[in-house]
Amino acid sequence: MSKIKVVHYINQFFANIGGEEKADYPAEIRVGEVVGPGLAFNMNFKDEAEIIATIVCGDSYFNENLEKAKADILAMVKEQAPDVFIAGPAFNAGRYGVACGTIAAAVQEELGIPAVTGMYVENPGADMFKDQVYMISTKNSAAGMRAAVGKMAPLALKLARGEKIGASCEEGYMPNGVRVNFFEKERGSKRAVNMLLKKLADKPFETEYPMPSFDKVAPNPAVKDLAHAKIALVTSGGIVPKGNPDHIESSSASHYGEYDIAGVMDLTAETYETAHGGYDPVYANEDADRVLPVDVLRDMEKEGKIGELHHLFYTTTGNGTAVASAKAFADEFSQKLKADGVDAVILTST
Repeated sequence: MSKIKVVHYINQFFANIGGEEKADYPAEIRVGEVVGPGLAFNMNFKDEAEIIATIVCGDSYFNENLEKAKADILAMVKEQAPDVFIAGPAFNAGRYGVACGTIAAAVQEELGIPAVTGMYVENPGADMFKDQVYMISTKNSAAGMRAAVGKMAPLALKLARGEKIGASCEEGYMPNGVRVNFFEKERGSKRAVNMLLKKLADKPFETEYPMPSFDKVAPNPAVKDLAHAKIALVTSGGIVPKGNPDHIESSSASHYGEYDIAGVMDLTAETYETAHGGYDPVYANEDADRVLPVDVLRDMEKEGKIGELHHLFYTTTGNGTAVASAKAFADEFSQKLKADGVDAVILTST
């Protein structure tokens, strides 16, 4: 019996070409090559399937040349005529996740080839494509590679064979809005009582209807006198001095930066850039004021609309950064802002 044929899509990082400096790498196909995560997939396939080609494309290239990249990759996939297409996993890399979702959905819709991808639930690609393509829920970093591949591989084999796909809780893919009737082994009343008993005994239990958890933050009172207020800038858009001197990560940031803008009237392309890896950086790198409006606040300062712009700004990258980490950053630098007599903060994102 012949093996199931698989074409695998990955970005420049997982192809070991490079990081952000190689994100403009154009799409290429490597026939007969198994690269990066593909090795793990082949191990999970055992003798049932094999990767016959690997397609590599830089994250920036794909997203900045969407129609061309998509057309080129579709042509590559069509020529190989695989039984199933796999993209990623992308974990919490935003542009990579969007690329994986986009091309997996296109392969499925335009070529009629089943596709599967995988990424972290908070990846922007998840919300965009989880109802169009089977998408395995992964951890937020490549540390979860083994678990991700362990779920993506068997799902890909099922899709290639045309087998019935089970519920999301069974297969590990993100709920896609498709509801299927099935019979539970135990009736609802018994399951509910069992969960209640575990909860009362402080034992772990898994709810059948998870509810989102949101922090409630009471708004501060309005600033009464802006004309005499000291205003500070804080951003999750990753604006940093050229060269990113503190090496703030492009995703899942572990720290923030503190930079002096005393005397700086404008953030130019020669002096500032973004370290953020979750959006197209071109416009921010051309003029960082688009993310961190120093130029506008300097004008307001001159016009007497605000008292002064604080000489320090704080920055990190918001994509993939854990809520607990972001809160810890804010707890730390907010104390510094208070100590410096800052009256209000303008928080910018992307």
